[in-house]
Amino acid sequence: MRAAGAALLAALDEPERTRAAHRFDDDAARRWLEYRPRPRPGVCLADLDRAARKAAHRLLATALSPTAYAQAMAIVALEEVLDRAEGWRRGRHSDDYWVAVFGDPDRDDAWAWRVEGHHLSVSMTVVDDQVSPTPVFFGANPAAVRYAGRPVSRPLGVEEDLARAVLDAMGPAARAAAIIADEAPADIVSATRPRVDGPLEPLGVATDRLGPGARALVEQLVALYLERLPPALAQHEAQRLDGGQLHFAWAGPTRPGQRHYYRVQGDDLLVEYDNTTDDGNHAHTVLRRPASDFGTDVLAAHHARAHG
Repeated sequence: MRAAGAALLAALDEPERTRAAHRFDDDAARRWLEYRPRPRPGVCLADLDRAARKAAHRLLATALSPTAYAQAMAIVALEEVLDRAEGWRRGRHSDDYWVAVFGDPDRDDAWAWRVEGHHLSVSMTVVDDQVSPTPVFFGANPAAVRYAGRPVSRPLGVEEDLARAVLDAMGPAARAAAIIADEAPADIVSATRPRVDGPLEPLGVATDRLGPGARALVEQLVALYLERLPPALAQHEAQRLDGGQLHFAWAGPTRPGQRHYYRVQGDDLLVEYDNTTDDGNHAHTVLRRPASDFGTDVLAAHHARAHG
């Protein structure tokens, strides 16, 4: 990750580097999460030459597993599909993604980076070579493109299907506890807030109230989100959660094709998914660690060592 970050900065010319590079202590820019098409800190890939764009992609790939990188590239490509569906009115394009680096990956003990644009936001914080790997946001619009009822494109299909399998595996009492509302919220509840304070209420159903099959499926669902990260990072994050209590909550109708939402929460874990606009064909998903997002955990450990 350090090598890829340094290679990116080296591939930029001076004006591009000025836009891309920020101070690590610029918290307003570093603790940033935005998955809508809005102005954002950094330099736009559309303004870079081929070598610099490739360097940005190589940096992004250090934070994602091969399957998650494929999802990310499908999400990026959907900008052209969406632009066509909107009659080319908004000028969306697949290079409208931005990269920002905070601090110096070659020299600083603490540095960070982000690749972000419409429906994609990946933030990594590195302190003393420990990686704090959240938030990670993936969205998709359209969530599914179908031909004769069969999916042609469905980048976040597994995220929906596994959650439905969790519901299907529950008994009536657990299912009643899991469904917290008849209507889904308008969006993921954590939204673009730089900090998520405390668990989201209501919690839904605890996994210790589920049978073995449903409980295993919740664990698979969490693993799906953690395994957006490279294997070593995913394993580290899973070990942090090992043995902790999880809660699963669903809002909205349970029949496919309708607007729906779910979340999974645990000790320093928040997974959210919604598909609540465009008649249930516009999905948002996020992996967050409320107490550790943007490197809060690794920075606290670093300061404790430095002042110890």
